[in-house]
Amino acid sequence: MPDLVYEYRHLVSFEDTNLVGNVYYTNHLKWQGRCREMFVRDRAPGLIEELAQGLGIVTTRCSCEYHGELHVYDEVSVRMRIGRLTPSTITMLFEYFRVQDGVEEKVATGEQRVAFVRREDVEVVPVPIPASLRAALEDFGIRVPRA
Repeated sequence: MPDLVYEYRHLVSFEDTNLVGNVYYTNHLKWQGRCREMFVRDRAPGLIEELAQGLGIVTTRCSCEYHGELHVYDEVSVRMRIGRLTPSTITMLFEYFRVQDGVEEKVATGEQRVAFVRREDVEVVPVPIPASLRAALEDFGIRVPRA
């Protein structure tokens, strides 16, 4: 599978840190969400209309493994790659790097899986990866499986 890499840059602020002075662990997961949202904004803006028409995106799994600490004013590069695709799910892989004076240090890795669904009466049913997102992935040469 071709290697789509989408990068989100974040500057750590005081609100990201805890009383000890390092980044509070849940913020890494928040940055995963921000990275995927910015990918949608930049590469698949049509997905927003589909969400307004009843499409749902459900996070079914997320994780983060920490290799180093981050502190206030650290610049962080969060890089997202596509891991596994099924007709109705996407697994994204994340790497977090502290960037300082042109030098990068990996400080965490993570993973997140989302499923695409629609509500039908009282049930939530899986649906294929939406057309706008499929097109964005295929622009990078990533083959999206069909249902």
